[in-house]
Amino acid sequence: MDSADSVSMFAHTSATNMRHDRRDVAPLLFEKGHGMTKITALETYDVRFPTSRELDGSDAMNPDPDYSAAYVVMRTDQPGMDGYGFAFTIGRGNDVQKVAIDALAHHVLGLDLDEVIGDLGGFAKRLVGDSQLRWLGPEKGVMHMAIGAVINAAWDLAARMAGKPLWCFIADMTPEQLVATIDFRYLTDALTPDEALTMLYAAATNKAQRIAQLLAEGYPAYTTSPGWLGYADEKMQRLAREAVAAGFRTIKLKVGMNVEDDVRRCRLARETVGPDIGIAVDANQRWDVRDAIAWLQRLSDVRIAWAEEPTSPDDILGHAAIRRAVASVPISTGEHTHNRVMFKQLFQAGAVDLVQIDAARVGGVNENLAILLLAAKFGVRVFPHAGGVGLCELVQHLAMADFVAISGKKDDRAIEFVDHLHEHFVDPVVIRLGCYIAPESPGFSAKMHASALTHYRYPDGLAWREPVDVSRAQ
Repeated sequence: MDSADSVSMFAHTSATNMRHDRRDVAPLLFEKGHGMTKITALETYDVRFPTSRELDGSDAMNPDPDYSAAYVVMRTDQPGMDGYGFAFTIGRGNDVQKVAIDALAHHVLGLDLDEVIGDLGGFAKRLVGDSQLRWLGPEKGVMHMAIGAVINAAWDLAARMAGKPLWCFIADMTPEQLVATIDFRYLTDALTPDEALTMLYAAATNKAQRIAQLLAEGYPAYTTSPGWLGYADEKMQRLAREAVAAGFRTIKLKVGMNVEDDVRRCRLARETVGPDIGIAVDANQRWDVRDAIAWLQRLSDVRIAWAEEPTSPDDILGHAAIRRAVASVPISTGEHTHNRVMFKQLFQAGAVDLVQIDAARVGGVNENLAILLLAAKFGVRVFPHAGGVGLCELVQHLAMADFVAISGKKDDRAIEFVDHLHEHFVDPVVIRLGCYIAPESPGFSAKMHASALTHYRYPDGLAWREPVDVSRAQ
């Protein structure tokens, strides 16, 4: 679709929705009418990429990651009418994640398509609410990530059926339809459905203008590509210079192994990119609270844009203590935050200045919409986590939907970008002048090429049967 068509389509939809009283708008996303179309299979794949061979993705807690995806295809009995999703891991255990997705098949097989894409909120609640599987969480860990993969595949299928990219599919939902997708259990002390409706109606006023702005400008990005901990100084500097030349206004460096080395690398990065480029750091949960405070104080002269995951992602009070002690450095977390309840508490405790959301960590699109609404209410900026396998492709839709339909903001935030593995996706991200360009193809951008599924399937794909070069690229 071109910009004019998209804006026109949205403006008509929005105007129609606003003419109805809130109580009169049906929560269903589609009218019934897909006949007897059935969900016939959940196909799953253990797909792994040998990124550890060149230390791509290396950090203080994860020195040798092999970026991987427990990939799922939601098949229907109509040719070409399928949905795609995945859970992201970093190698060992991806087989466990795949088995967890397989365990959800009984919730999906045989369902009418209308039962899934017509009520995405009800579908998600049935998966999350399985009384026996829930014991394995509840709402956290491998099982919750598996649920998220299946829910994301359902949203991908729904957006494909609607002929819209997911960000636009969400933007075209009425406030009632969007609220109906969210489970507000455990949230109402911080955000009620009525409050969410009020926020969404307020955001609807200038939706068409924001869509036009998004299509014209894209969404700001920052890059972690120069910052992997295993990279030599020369490689880090070269990639940092290339990032600035490509239009990125912020880069991120991994830290946490050795304080003297971190101070040296951060100062070297500052000398390389100059005073006007942001430098964020990411400790990937490496420190105790006291260590984090002391370490970040040593880095204060570098002028850190934010410090990400300075301690355990479960330690809400620890993040609050670090934030109070190192007031000059904004504190963030979220990449490994289990669910909407923990995000709620981070906001209530004043523990963070900004957060990362992850498209494949929590229970799918539904739960991420809840987190975005909470962040908007508490005035916390969202810098989505990406990189890995397909995380950039997915999370761009959530950030863009947030800008258009929820917070109305993008200029004070950015989506992470890592330039790895995009070529394996049918609709890869497009970056231009340091910005994500809004996807136009229908769906959630989650579909991988069949050749990638075959070549990188673990353990019998060709990529895993080739001789391994043990040398590390510098």
